[in-house]
Amino acid sequence: MRLYEALRAALSAIAANALRSALTMLGIVIGVMAVIAMVAIGSGARDVVTRQIKSLGGNLAIVSPGNVTQGGVRLGAGAASTLTDEDARAVEREVEGVVAAAPFVRGSAQLVHGGSNWATSVYAVDLAYFTAREWEVEAGRLFDPEEIRRGEIVAVIGRTVAQNLFGDADPVGETIRIRNVPFRVIGVMAAKGQSSFGQDQDDVVFVPLDAGRSRVIGRNFAKNRSIGSIFIKFRSEEDIAPGIEATRALLRQRHRLTDDTEDDFSIRNLTEIAETVSASANTLSLLLAAVAGVSLLVGGIGIMNIMLVSVTERTREIGLRLAVGARPRDILGQFLIEATTLATIGGAAGVALGIVAARLVAGAFGWPTLISPEAIVIAVAFSSLVGIFFGFYPARRAARLDPIEALRRE
Repeated sequence: MRLYEALRAALSAIAANALRSALTMLGIVIGVMAVIAMVAIGSGARDVVTRQIKSLGGNLAIVSPGNVTQGGVRLGAGAASTLTDEDARAVEREVEGVVAAAPFVRGSAQLVHGGSNWATSVYAVDLAYFTAREWEVEAGRLFDPEEIRRGEIVAVIGRTVAQNLFGDADPVGETIRIRNVPFRVIGVMAAKGQSSFGQDQDDVVFVPLDAGRSRVIGRNFAKNRSIGSIFIKFRSEEDIAPGIEATRALLRQRHRLTDDTEDDFSIRNLTEIAETVSASANTLSLLLAAVAGVSLLVGGIGIMNIMLVSVTERTREIGLRLAVGARPRDILGQFLIEATTLATIGGAAGVALGIVAARLVAGAFGWPTLISPEAIVIAVAFSSLVGIFFGFYPARRAARLDPIEALRRE
Protein backbone atom coordinates (compact mmCIF):
# COMPACT_ATOMS: atom_id res chain seq x y z
CA MET A 1 0.00 0.00 0.00
CA ARG A 2 1.33 3.41 -0.94
CA LEU A 3 1.94 5.97 1.79
CA TYR A 4 -0.64 8.37 0.37
CA GLU A 5 -3.34 5.71 0.35
CA ALA A 6 -2.44 4.58 3.86
CA LEU A 7 -2.59 8.14 5.14
CA ARG A 8 -5.96 8.74 3.46
CA ALA A 9 -7.30 5.51 4.98
CA ALA A 10 -6.03 6.57 8.41
CA LEU A 11 -7.70 9.98 8.17
CA SER A 12 -10.95 8.33 7.03
CA ALA A 13 -10.86 5.98 10.03
CA ILE A 14 -10.21 8.89 12.41
CA ALA A 15 -13.01 10.98 10.86
CA ALA A 16 -15.46 8.05 11.03
CA ASN A 17 -15.11 8.06 14.83
CA ALA A 18 -14.45 11.75 15.39
CA LEU A 19 -15.58 11.97 19.03
CA ARG A 20 -13.70 8.84 20.04
CA SER A 21 -10.60 10.03 18.20
CA ALA A 22 -10.80 13.43 19.89
CA LEU A 23 -11.07 11.87 23.35
CA THR A 24 -8.17 9.55 22.51
CA MET A 25 -6.01 12.52 21.50
CA LEU A 26 -6.88 14.44 24.66
CA GLY A 27 -4.01 12.98 26.70
CA ILE A 28 -1.52 13.83 23.94
CA VAL A 29 -2.98 17.34 23.58
CA ILE A 30 -2.76 18.04 27.33
CA GLY A 31 0.74 16.59 27.57
CA VAL A 32 2.18 18.55 24.65
CA MET A 33 0.35 21.71 25.74
CA ALA A 34 1.85 21.40 29.23
CA VAL A 35 5.34 20.73 27.85
CA ILE A 36 5.23 23.77 25.52
CA ALA A 37 3.80 26.08 28.20
CA MET A 38 6.21 24.94 30.92
CA VAL A 39 9.27 25.06 28.68
CA ALA A 40 8.26 28.56 27.47
CA ILE A 41 7.82 29.85 31.03
CA GLY A 42 10.98 28.11 32.25
CA SER A 43 13.03 29.43 29.34
CA GLY A 44 11.69 32.93 29.98
CA ALA A 45 12.63 32.68 33.65
CA ARG A 46 16.15 31.49 32.77
CA ASP A 47 16.49 34.37 30.31
CA VAL A 48 15.50 36.87 33.00
CA VAL A 49 17.95 35.33 35.50
CA THR A 50 20.72 35.44 32.88
CA ARG A 51 20.05 39.13 32.23
CA GLN A 52 20.00 39.81 35.97
CA ILE A 53 23.34 38.03 36.42
CA LYS A 54 24.83 40.16 33.65
CA SER A 55 23.35 43.34 35.13
CA LEU A 56 24.86 42.54 38.52
CA GLY A 57 28.33 42.23 37.01
CA GLY A 58 30.37 39.10 36.38
CA ASN A 59 32.77 37.36 38.79
CA LEU A 60 31.69 39.37 41.84
CA ALA A 61 32.05 38.81 45.55
CA ILE A 62 30.90 41.10 48.35
CA VAL A 63 32.57 41.64 51.72
CA SER A 64 30.23 42.77 54.51
CA PRO A 65 30.75 43.49 58.22
CA GLY A 66 30.39 40.34 60.33
CA ASN A 67 29.74 39.46 63.96
CA VAL A 68 31.04 41.76 66.66
CA THR A 69 31.26 40.83 70.36
CA GLN A 70 31.16 43.48 73.06
CA GLY A 71 31.23 42.55 76.75
CA GLY A 72 30.55 38.92 75.91
CA VAL A 73 27.45 39.86 73.87
CA ARG A 74 27.38 38.98 70.15
CA LEU A 75 25.81 41.92 68.36
CA GLY A 76 25.21 40.09 65.08
CA ALA A 77 26.30 40.62 61.49
CA GLY A 78 26.60 44.25 60.44
CA ALA A 79 25.93 45.61 63.92
CA ALA A 80 29.19 47.57 63.78
CA SER A 81 31.33 48.63 60.86
CA THR A 82 34.50 46.55 60.74
CA LEU A 83 35.68 47.52 57.24
CA THR A 84 37.52 50.58 55.97
CA ASP A 85 38.36 51.88 52.54
CA GLU A 86 42.00 50.98 53.27
CA ASP A 87 40.87 47.33 53.47
CA ALA A 88 39.55 47.69 49.94
CA ARG A 89 42.81 49.25 48.74
CA ALA A 90 44.79 46.40 50.31
CA VAL A 91 42.61 43.75 48.67
CA GLU A 92 42.97 45.37 45.25
CA ARG A 93 46.71 45.74 45.72
CA GLU A 94 47.63 42.38 47.27
CA VAL A 95 45.11 39.72 46.20
CA GLU A 96 45.94 38.06 42.90
CA GLY A 97 43.21 38.04 40.24
CA VAL A 98 41.35 41.10 41.61
CA VAL A 99 40.39 43.65 38.94
CA ALA A 100 38.69 46.11 41.30
CA ALA A 101 37.82 46.34 44.99
CA ALA A 102 35.10 48.94 45.45
CA PRO A 103 34.27 50.30 48.91
CA PHE A 104 30.81 51.79 49.32
CA VAL A 105 28.36 53.00 51.92
CA ARG A 106 24.63 52.67 51.37
CA GLY A 107 21.85 54.79 52.84
CA SER A 108 18.49 56.24 51.88
CA ALA A 109 17.27 59.78 51.52
CA GLN A 110 14.58 62.01 50.07
CA LEU A 111 15.66 63.79 46.91
CA VAL A 112 14.15 67.17 45.99
CA HIS A 113 14.26 69.07 42.71
CA GLY A 114 11.97 72.04 42.26
CA GLY A 115 8.46 70.83 43.09
CA SER A 116 9.34 67.14 42.73
CA ASN A 117 10.68 64.77 45.34
CA TRP A 118 11.60 61.08 45.41
CA ALA A 119 12.82 58.66 48.11
CA THR A 120 15.67 56.47 46.93
CA SER A 121 18.90 54.67 47.86
CA VAL A 122 22.07 56.74 48.11
CA TYR A 123 25.43 55.09 47.48
CA ALA A 124 28.69 56.76 48.44
CA VAL A 125 31.25 55.19 46.10
CA ASP A 126 34.53 55.66 44.29
CA LEU A 127 35.25 54.95 40.62
CA ALA A 128 36.11 51.29 41.27
CA TYR A 129 32.43 50.68 42.01
CA PHE A 130 31.43 51.26 38.38
CA THR A 131 34.25 49.01 37.17
CA ALA A 132 33.18 46.23 39.52
CA ARG A 133 29.52 46.48 38.50
CA GLU A 134 30.36 46.90 34.78
CA TRP A 135 28.04 49.91 34.73
CA GLU A 136 28.36 52.58 32.06
CA VAL A 137 27.14 56.17 32.12
CA GLU A 138 24.42 56.95 29.56
CA ALA A 139 24.43 60.75 29.67
CA GLY A 140 26.99 63.16 31.10
CA ARG A 141 29.98 61.63 32.89
CA LEU A 142 31.17 59.87 36.04
CA PHE A 143 33.12 61.55 38.86
CA ASP A 144 36.70 62.44 38.08
CA PRO A 145 39.43 61.51 40.61
CA GLU A 146 39.87 65.12 41.70
CA GLU A 147 36.16 65.48 42.56
CA ILE A 148 36.39 62.35 44.69
CA ARG A 149 39.60 63.53 46.38
CA ARG A 150 38.17 66.96 47.18
CA GLY A 151 34.83 65.53 48.30
CA GLU A 152 32.87 67.70 45.91
CA ILE A 153 29.10 67.56 46.10
CA VAL A 154 28.28 66.11 42.70
CA ALA A 155 25.95 63.19 41.90
CA VAL A 156 25.25 60.60 39.23
CA ILE A 157 21.66 59.32 39.17
CA GLY A 158 19.89 56.19 37.90
CA ARG A 159 17.22 56.14 35.18
CA THR A 160 14.33 55.69 37.64
CA VAL A 161 15.41 58.71 39.69
CA ALA A 162 15.88 60.79 36.52
CA GLN A 163 12.39 59.89 35.31
CA ASN A 164 10.69 60.68 38.62
CA LEU A 165 12.50 63.94 39.30
CA PHE A 166 12.98 65.36 35.79
CA GLY A 167 10.52 63.54 33.52
CA ASP A 168 11.70 63.97 29.94
CA ALA A 169 14.00 66.91 30.74
CA ASP A 170 17.79 66.54 30.73
CA PRO A 171 18.98 66.31 34.37
CA VAL A 172 22.70 66.89 33.62
CA GLY A 173 23.79 70.20 35.12
CA GLU A 174 20.70 70.49 37.35
CA THR A 175 20.84 70.62 41.15
CA ILE A 176 19.09 68.18 43.48
CA ARG A 177 18.92 68.37 47.26
CA ILE A 178 19.83 65.27 49.26
CA ARG A 179 19.00 65.81 52.92
CA ASN A 180 19.11 69.56 52.26
CA VAL A 181 22.59 69.34 50.73
CA PRO A 182 22.67 70.64 47.12
CA PHE A 183 24.31 68.18 44.70
CA ARG A 184 24.99 68.99 41.06
CA VAL A 185 23.95 66.18 38.70
CA ILE A 186 26.82 65.36 36.34
CA GLY A 187 25.58 62.11 34.79
CA VAL A 188 22.81 59.56 34.32
CA MET A 189 23.60 55.83 34.45
CA ALA A 190 22.55 53.35 31.76
CA ALA A 191 19.52 51.25 32.67
CA LYS A 192 20.25 48.04 34.64
CA GLY A 193 16.74 46.77 35.38
CA GLN A 194 15.75 44.52 38.26
CA SER A 195 18.31 42.58 40.27
CA SER A 196 17.97 38.86 41.03
CA PHE A 197 16.60 39.95 44.43
CA GLY A 198 13.75 41.92 42.83
CA GLN A 199 15.18 45.39 43.44
CA ASP A 200 15.12 48.20 40.89
CA GLN A 201 18.82 48.84 40.32
CA ASP A 202 18.05 52.13 38.52
CA ASP A 203 16.37 53.63 41.60
CA VAL A 204 19.64 54.98 42.99
CA VAL A 205 21.86 58.03 43.27
CA PHE A 206 25.67 57.87 43.50
CA VAL A 207 27.81 60.45 45.29
CA PRO A 208 31.59 60.53 45.95
CA LEU A 209 32.61 58.35 48.89
CA ASP A 210 33.93 61.04 51.24
CA ALA A 211 31.16 63.52 50.42
CA GLY A 212 28.51 60.85 51.01
CA ARG A 213 30.01 59.72 54.30
CA SER A 214 30.42 63.19 55.74
CA ARG A 215 27.35 65.02 54.40
CA VAL A 216 24.62 62.50 53.58
CA ILE A 217 24.83 59.03 55.08
CA GLY A 218 26.32 59.73 58.51
CA ARG A 219 29.40 61.05 60.24
CA ASN A 220 30.00 57.74 62.05
CA PHE A 221 31.34 56.33 58.79
CA ALA A 222 33.47 59.39 58.06
CA LYS A 223 35.00 59.49 61.54
CA ASN A 224 37.20 56.40 61.10
CA ARG A 225 36.88 56.02 57.31
CA SER A 226 34.49 53.11 57.76
CA ILE A 227 32.52 51.65 54.88
CA GLY A 228 29.45 49.49 54.57
CA SER A 229 30.71 46.81 52.17
CA ILE A 230 33.27 46.06 49.45
CA PHE A 231 32.48 44.76 45.97
CA ILE A 232 35.36 42.65 44.64
CA LYS A 233 35.56 41.94 40.91
CA PHE A 234 37.80 39.06 39.85
CA ARG A 235 39.48 38.61 36.51
CA SER A 236 37.83 35.24 35.81
CA GLU A 237 35.54 32.70 37.45
CA GLU A 238 38.56 30.51 38.24
CA ASP A 239 40.04 33.35 40.33
CA ILE A 240 36.99 33.68 42.60
CA ALA A 241 37.47 30.75 45.03
CA PRO A 242 41.22 31.25 45.66
CA GLY A 243 40.70 35.02 45.65
CA ILE A 244 38.05 34.79 48.38
CA GLU A 245 40.37 32.67 50.55
CA ALA A 246 43.24 35.11 50.01
CA THR A 247 40.95 38.05 50.84
CA ARG A 248 39.81 36.33 54.04
CA ALA A 249 43.40 35.73 55.14
CA LEU A 250 44.42 39.31 54.31
CA LEU A 251 41.49 40.89 56.19
CA ARG A 252 42.03 38.68 59.24
CA GLN A 253 45.66 39.80 59.27
CA ARG A 254 44.70 43.48 58.87
CA HIS A 255 42.05 43.21 61.62
CA ARG A 256 44.54 41.43 63.94
CA LEU A 257 42.27 38.44 64.53
CA THR A 258 43.78 35.50 66.40
CA ASP A 259 43.33 31.90 65.28
CA ASP A 260 40.56 31.25 67.82
CA THR A 261 38.63 34.42 66.86
CA GLU A 262 35.91 34.20 64.24
CA ASP A 263 35.84 36.54 61.24
CA ASP A 264 34.47 40.02 61.89
CA PHE A 265 33.36 40.13 58.24
CA SER A 266 31.64 37.82 55.76
CA ILE A 267 32.38 37.17 52.08
CA ARG A 268 29.72 35.98 49.64
CA ASN A 269 30.21 34.82 46.06
CA LEU A 270 27.44 36.70 44.22
CA THR A 271 28.04 34.84 40.95
CA GLU A 272 27.49 31.53 42.75
CA ILE A 273 24.26 32.82 44.32
CA ALA A 274 22.93 33.99 40.96
CA GLU A 275 23.87 30.68 39.32
CA THR A 276 22.03 28.84 42.12
CA VAL A 277 18.89 30.82 41.31
CA SER A 278 19.33 29.92 37.63
CA ALA A 279 19.85 26.23 38.50
CA SER A 280 16.69 26.30 40.62
CA ALA A 281 14.73 27.67 37.67
CA ASN A 282 16.16 24.90 35.45
CA THR A 283 15.25 22.22 38.00
CA LEU A 284 11.71 23.54 38.30
CA SER A 285 11.33 23.58 34.51
CA LEU A 286 12.55 19.98 34.24
CA LEU A 287 10.20 18.90 37.03
CA LEU A 288 7.21 20.51 35.35
CA ALA A 289 8.22 19.02 31.99
CA ALA A 290 8.44 15.57 33.63
CA VAL A 291 4.94 15.99 35.01
CA ALA A 292 3.76 16.95 31.53
CA GLY A 293 5.55 13.88 30.16
CA VAL A 294 3.31 11.70 32.34
CA SER A 295 0.35 13.13 30.44
CA LEU A 296 2.02 12.06 27.18
CA LEU A 297 2.46 8.56 28.59
CA VAL A 298 -1.21 8.42 29.58
CA GLY A 299 -2.14 9.69 26.12
CA GLY A 300 -0.02 6.95 24.53
CA ILE A 301 -1.79 4.27 26.57
CA GLY A 302 -5.09 5.75 25.45
CA ILE A 303 -4.00 5.46 21.81
CA MET A 304 -3.01 1.82 22.32
CA ASN A 305 -6.37 1.03 23.91
CA ILE A 306 -8.39 2.68 21.17
CA MET A 307 -6.32 1.03 18.45
CA LEU A 308 -6.93 -2.38 20.03
CA VAL A 309 -10.63 -1.60 20.01
CA SER A 310 -10.32 -0.51 16.38
CA VAL A 311 -8.60 -3.80 15.45
CA THR A 312 -11.40 -5.75 17.12
CA GLU A 313 -14.12 -3.74 15.37
CA ARG A 314 -12.44 -4.04 11.97
CA THR A 315 -11.48 -7.70 12.14
CA ARG A 316 -13.64 -8.68 9.15
CA GLU A 317 -12.30 -5.74 7.12
CA ILE A 318 -8.74 -6.84 7.90
CA GLY A 319 -9.56 -10.46 6.99
CA LEU A 320 -11.10 -9.36 3.70
CA ARG A 321 -8.09 -7.26 2.77
CA LEU A 322 -5.73 -10.10 3.61
CA ALA A 323 -7.86 -12.50 1.57
CA VAL A 324 -7.70 -10.34 -1.56
CA GLY A 325 -3.93 -10.03 -1.46
CA ALA A 326 -2.92 -7.46 1.11
CA ARG A 327 0.36 -8.33 2.84
CA PRO A 328 0.74 -8.35 6.64
CA ARG A 329 3.19 -5.45 6.39
CA ASP A 330 0.50 -3.41 4.57
CA ILE A 331 -1.88 -3.99 7.49
CA LEU A 332 0.92 -3.20 9.97
CA GLY A 333 1.75 0.02 8.10
CA GLN A 334 -1.88 1.11 7.90
CA PHE A 335 -2.51 0.80 11.63
CA LEU A 336 0.87 2.32 12.53
CA ILE A 337 0.16 5.30 10.27
CA GLU A 338 -3.29 5.64 11.82
CA ALA A 339 -1.85 5.67 15.37
CA THR A 340 0.95 8.07 14.40
CA THR A 341 -1.46 10.41 12.60
CA LEU A 342 -3.71 10.43 15.67
CA ALA A 343 -0.77 11.31 17.94
CA THR A 344 0.69 13.89 15.54
CA ILE A 345 -2.64 15.73 15.17
CA GLY A 346 -2.92 15.72 18.97
CA GLY A 347 0.64 17.01 19.22
CA ALA A 348 -0.01 19.85 16.77
CA ALA A 349 -3.18 20.82 18.65
CA GLY A 350 -1.21 20.67 21.91
CA VAL A 351 1.46 23.00 20.50
CA ALA A 352 -1.14 25.57 19.49
CA LEU A 353 -2.88 25.40 22.88
CA GLY A 354 0.49 25.45 24.69
CA ILE A 355 1.48 28.70 22.97
CA VAL A 356 -1.90 30.22 23.86
CA ALA A 357 -1.58 29.01 27.47
CA ALA A 358 1.94 30.46 27.76
CA ARG A 359 0.73 33.84 26.46
CA LEU A 360 -2.25 33.83 28.86
CA VAL A 361 -0.02 33.01 31.85
CA ALA A 362 2.42 35.74 30.82
CA GLY A 363 -0.40 38.26 30.54
CA ALA A 364 -2.16 37.28 33.76
CA PHE A 365 0.84 37.02 36.10
CA GLY A 366 3.49 39.06 34.33
CA TRP A 367 5.75 36.03 33.95
CA PRO A 368 8.21 36.02 31.06
CA THR A 369 7.86 33.40 28.32
CA LEU A 370 10.29 32.33 25.62
CA ILE A 371 8.78 29.95 23.06
CA SER A 372 11.52 27.89 21.46
CA PRO A 373 11.07 26.49 17.91
CA GLU A 374 13.25 23.54 18.99
CA ALA A 375 10.80 22.73 21.81
CA ILE A 376 7.88 22.78 19.36
CA VAL A 377 9.65 20.43 16.93
CA ILE A 378 10.70 18.08 19.74
CA ALA A 379 7.17 18.03 21.23
CA VAL A 380 5.52 17.15 17.90
CA ALA A 381 8.22 14.57 17.08
CA PHE A 382 7.86 13.02 20.53
CA SER A 383 4.09 12.80 20.18
CA SER A 384 4.58 11.02 16.83
CA LEU A 385 7.00 8.59 18.48
CA VAL A 386 4.42 7.97 21.21
CA GLY A 387 1.95 7.05 18.46
CA ILE A 388 4.44 4.67 16.83
CA PHE A 389 5.45 3.07 20.13
CA PHE A 390 1.98 2.54 21.53
CA GLY A 391 0.44 1.80 18.14
CA PHE A 392 2.92 -0.96 17.25
CA TYR A 393 1.33 -3.71 19.35
CA PRO A 394 -2.24 -3.20 18.00
CA ALA A 395 -0.86 -2.87 14.44
CA ARG A 396 1.20 -6.05 14.83
CA ARG A 397 -1.81 -7.86 16.23
CA ALA A 398 -3.88 -6.78 13.23
CA ALA A 399 -1.16 -7.85 10.78
CA ARG A 400 -0.94 -11.34 12.32
CA LEU A 401 -4.67 -12.11 12.04
CA ASP A 402 -5.53 -15.24 10.13
CA PRO A 403 -7.72 -14.14 7.19
CA ILE A 404 -10.02 -17.18 7.40
CA GLU A 405 -10.58 -16.78 11.14
CA ALA A 406 -11.06 -13.03 10.68
CA LEU A 407 -13.76 -13.52 8.02
CA ARG A 408 -15.65 -15.97 10.26
CA ARG A 409 -16.02 -13.42 13.08
CA GLU A 410 -19.25 -11.51 13.43
